[in-house]
Amino acid sequence: MQKQAWTWTTPFFPARLVRWGHFGAPVLIFPTAGGDYEEIERFQLVAALAPLIDQGRFKVYSVDGLNVRARLSGTPNIDEAYDSYLCGDVLQRIRVDCQDPKIEPMLVGASLGAQTAVDALFRHPDAFRGVIAMSLRTTPMLPLSAEKLKSRAITIATGAGNYEDPNASKRLVDALGAKSIPCRFINWGAERDHTWATWRDQLPGLL
Repeated sequence: MQKQAWTWTTPFFPARLVRWGHFGAPVLIFPTAGGDYEEIERFQLVAALAPLIDQGRFKVYSVDGLNVRARLSGTPNIDEAYDSYLCGDVLQRIRVDCQDPKIEPMLVGASLGAQTAVDALFRHPDAFRGVIAMSLRTTPMLPLSAEKLKSRAITIATGAGNYEDPNASKRLVDALGAKSIPCRFINWGAERDHTWATWRDQLPGLL
């Protein structure tokens, strides 16, 4: 499996992006609780996706979870700077790497990374293909103008086992439904806990 990493400096913070795969639709996966850009490899999520990556169906990208890390450490909020970084630096590097100036990556996240993924889609529905949010811990707020979200692919998935909060996901699904925004909602049930094992097992099928 090909692996390529990039590092550079933004006006706000050092930046890192990594990609696994050689061809296929781009998928940008965010770390969980402020992890780094290789977290999904260490926790074997990349290995779980290897058949899809090796077949050239997807190229998987990841970045450092700097916004969540700042939030958890109590440092000043960097959400706005991180959003500019995602939709400026990161998106453009993915498009250059894919040799397509208009390609729209799919966003994926689990736990606090799911919040980042959903927020990015809600802020920029014209830049991303959609979102797969697994095991949300909080309910993201819908933007005031949500018309463009109706053409995006949105999947909200959750377990109901240890440390899962299916109500957080259900509240978002209901909010989307109230605005007539299509959404796929999956509850894996009580046998699925808030763990990497759940996300490794489920994400290949969701993609």
